[in-house]
Amino acid sequence: MNLHEYQSKRRFAEFGIPTLRGEVATTPQEAYDIAARLLGPVVVKAQVLVGGRGKAGGVKLAKSADEARDHARAILGMDIKGLTVRKVLIDPAANIASEIYFGITNDRSKGRAVIIASSEGGIEIEQVAHENPDAVIREPIDPFLGLRDYQVRNVAIGIKLPEQHWKAFGKIANALYRCYVESDAVLAEINPLVITGDNELLALDGKMVIDDNALYRHPDLAPLRDTDAEPPSETAAREAGISYVKLGGQIGCMVNGAGLAMATMDMTKLYGGEEVGPANFLDIGGGAQADKVAAALKIILSDPNVKSVLFNIFGGITRGDEVARGILQALNEVKADLPMVIRLVGTNSKEGREIIDNAHVPNLSSAATLTEAAQKAVQAAKERM
Repeated sequence: MNLHEYQSKRRFAEFGIPTLRGEVATTPQEAYDIAARLLGPVVVKAQVLVGGRGKAGGVKLAKSADEARDHARAILGMDIKGLTVRKVLIDPAANIASEIYFGITNDRSKGRAVIIASSEGGIEIEQVAHENPDAVIREPIDPFLGLRDYQVRNVAIGIKLPEQHWKAFGKIANALYRCYVESDAVLAEINPLVITGDNELLALDGKMVIDDNALYRHPDLAPLRDTDAEPPSETAAREAGISYVKLGGQIGCMVNGAGLAMATMDMTKLYGGEEVGPANFLDIGGGAQADKVAAALKIILSDPNVKSVLFNIFGGITRGDEVARGILQALNEVKADLPMVIRLVGTNSKEGREIIDNAHVPNLSSAATLTEAAQKAVQAAKERM
């Protein structure tokens, strides 16, 4: 789950990281009122979950409340990389002397968190790593020992931070690490962390990504999710408790079990070649009842790219007859003439196949093996392309 800049900075402030205390506006008049209260130049910043806001015209300096209102009027409703700006953050303008990139993220190869820092702040760290890799400092953090003082000094030296700022930098580094750990984050990023004209460190911008799998532990963070940046089908799947990721292919896949789902996707790609592939990853999980199967099928059929549907259900906890009833229930609610291939094996698979056969639905066919099912689904998709 991605947090907006204003949400991330408010979270940082809870852990003692110095940030600007701006306010969010949803109308030009609100932007005017906020700027008038702040009594000075402000920055009007689009709040969308993509990078490159400044280049797209989504970040503007305003010297007065009237100018802030005009900038907000221009930015609100703007399309930035396919996302509509619905909120702007009104921050006091900062006197910037220099900019630093400072973040903490997961390093899966090392199995631990890693600090990533650079003296070249204010731009995307991927660009810095590509153009000047020596400017990027990495410091892995032992999960049992936590962030140590010598590591903070290593980073400070690596980014050539003046020694007079080491103490303040250490407090920010430790606060960001606590925020990262206690939020179950996969990324906590300050870009830029600036040295101001008053010689103070300040988190001018922020970004956090929270692990979705840990949100049950954070009832305070879960409501912060903004669904504008994700496909509606993924939002619907999450609300239904279904693991779903939209892809770019033509075969809608409904499978029970993540490993089997991956294998099913691989098989459709194997037989589909360059032309045809999986339209989604979808795992209905174990013990799926008819209503959950129906919800999953509705999500698959909502994708206009889908040309055929492949069901691959292994009945362990999940019962074949329940899956069959779910399929028929969904087809009663969402009319579709797409060809559908069903492979049911395991618990009550025979009963499930009988339910499907007795329904006499013309666009449904069965397959005995995954190979046969994948080939049928690919062929059906090609015929409709």
